Amino acid sequence: MSDTNAHTLSTPPHHVAIIMDGNGRWAAARKRPRKFGHHQGVEAVRRCVEAAGALGVRYLTLYSFSTENWRRPQEEIKALFDLMRSFVAKDVHRLKANGVRVRVIGARDNLAPDLISLIEDIELQTQNNERLYLNIAFNYGGRNEIARAIKGMAKDVSTGALGANAINEDTVSRYLDTAYMPDPDLVLRTSGEQRISNFLLWQSAYSEFIVLDVLWPDFTQEHFEQAIRIYHSRDRRQGGVDA
Repeated sequence: MSDTNAHTLSTPPHHVAIIMDGNGRWAAARKRPRKFGHHQGVEAVRRCVEAAGALGVRYLTLYSFSTENWRRPQEEIKALFDLMRSFVAKDVHRLKANGVRVRVIGARDNLAPDLISLIEDIELQTQNNERLYLNIAFNYGGRNEIARAIKGMAKDVSTGALGANAINEDTVSRYLDTAYMPDPDLVLRTSGEQRISNFLLWQSAYSEFIVLDVLWPDFTQEHFEQAIRIYHSRDRRQGGVDA
């Protein structure tokens, strides 16, 4: 590795958000059912979390199930929910031991009670960890999140807890699922598709968007490092101009 690449990897983005895409196509290419691709996708999640910790990323947000995914066949939805249950149950002790704090962002009002209990348990068990903040976007949609934030602000305005004239961009951010964490520096999508897919719409206003032509089950630390090198090659002016 060159000195330039070594420096790039020693200064990773503070917050990386990933749209994990390609499980279905990975399975189809092997003439296997889609749920097989999702199972292998969970293994890629484990590799990704380990890579993020090794590379020094502090915040990692993974898009695992969107509000639009309810349109998929019921068998596939059940498989995805079962995988979430399995991941939470099996990985909680390892994540806790490795200093990973887990938060699950997204709507919970239409989730099964046992799943909500598992989510609350892993959040509680890892709440004191600080090495890596892992956010799992589950039953999440950017528009839904913003709508819920507006409802929360409207409620507080009606009770006098929030003044309407006091609402600004910082106020909105505090009502989002990602309150009090930095916006993503890098939004990464696998599988070659070039869509944001209703992911972190407010938070990604100035994120660098990088697409890798790798299906999610094949994602490795080398792909993570590749994305970081691309990120550092970008000129991040964020609306300004070069000095």
